[in-house]
Amino acid sequence: MPRDVFFAGQRAKSPKTSTTAKVEKLIARLGMENFVKPGDLVAIKIHFGELGNDSFISPVFARKIADAVRAAGGRPFFTDTNTLYSGARSNGVQHCETAIAHGFDFAVCGAPVIIADGIKSGDWREVPIGRKWFQKVKIAGGILDADALIVVSHFKGHDQAGFGGAIKNLAMGCAPKAGKKDQHTLRFVIKPDKCTGCLTCASICPVSAIIKAEAAPLPLTLSGDTAVVPGDGEEGAAAASVPGAPAAMQRTAARPEIDTERCLGCGECQGRCPAHAISQTWDVDMTEFAERLAESAYGAVKDKKGKVFYLNFVRDVSPDCDCAPWSDAPIVADQAILASTDPVAIDAASRDLVNAAPVLPGSILDGRAAPGEDKFSLLHPATRGEAQLEHGEAIGLGKQKYRIINI
Repeated sequence: MPRDVFFAGQRAKSPKTSTTAKVEKLIARLGMENFVKPGDLVAIKIHFGELGNDSFISPVFARKIADAVRAAGGRPFFTDTNTLYSGARSNGVQHCETAIAHGFDFAVCGAPVIIADGIKSGDWREVPIGRKWFQKVKIAGGILDADALIVVSHFKGHDQAGFGGAIKNLAMGCAPKAGKKDQHTLRFVIKPDKCTGCLTCASICPVSAIIKAEAAPLPLTLSGDTAVVPGDGEEGAAAASVPGAPAAMQRTAARPEIDTERCLGCGECQGRCPAHAISQTWDVDMTEFAERLAESAYGAVKDKKGKVFYLNFVRDVSPDCDCAPWSDAPIVADQAILASTDPVAIDAASRDLVNAAPVLPGSILDGRAAPGEDKFSLLHPATRGEAQLEHGEAIGLGKQKYRIINI
């Protein structure tokens, strides 16, 4: 039987049809009182965005959710878990600072921010699930201790998951660092023909898995009478400033290598490499990664039957995750805000909305995708985003078939 997914479109002609009003209507249609009882501690799981990112869900909308929880007698708090990669959300202190910098403070949102896995990601417990890849999964204590859970997701692309919605928000977002490490089956390699030796990757690796190798030759190109190493920026590399210097001249530089045994698979090096010289190793099937996400998501809500619902914001659909310290142009126009009690159905509906929409001019997919094509596979060709949905259904997380209900 199809699962209900409530739909609020983007058109507005009065205060009663504003986006904030639609958030309120979606919550009212689900019935907050069906999930939250007086005195319940209610976790609102949301992504606060990495510093430099601006496509995360607005705290203006978050306030409406917190207000609805309070009206039902619950005590809301906004939450997320610390990142596996280094950055502005890798520990509880910086994570809170980043959340506040992006507007998630009590004055704006009407609820405190509590990082679910603690200051150094040590607050977690194992949840038995007995599934294909995991017998147990690691879930943050703040998620497990909450009486009810509202999962608020920005639906967008993701370089490893294909797309990120409710399932990914549950999986990575409710796991401590140790749990995230269990999910990441990928490892990365550096392409020597593209590497410029800048060592940006080594400077940001959270576990120092990228080390300097012996000096290796880097190709030079001619700019006038000067041979220049690509990627050296303003300083350049005037290895040869003699008129007529041959383009084949070489200069040696430190070249990094990745210790695959130590590598966590977080992917930060790939996202931050200015020369795009880092790629994933595909000896691990991407289906496995997507299925691990689904199983971790299952563990996050396994013991909260009847106490969880989901909101997906299919707006500002960026090519990359909100973990990136930037926001690329959206690939399609704003589509809708969706609400459901089923994470698989709401993600399936979100994916279908994006795939059915025309591509926005000027986006990364401009001229590359037509309405109806799988945009997320075009964005990240090696990924298997649909496996999140398929395996999610197989393990009992939810159903792929859905019925859209306009509010």
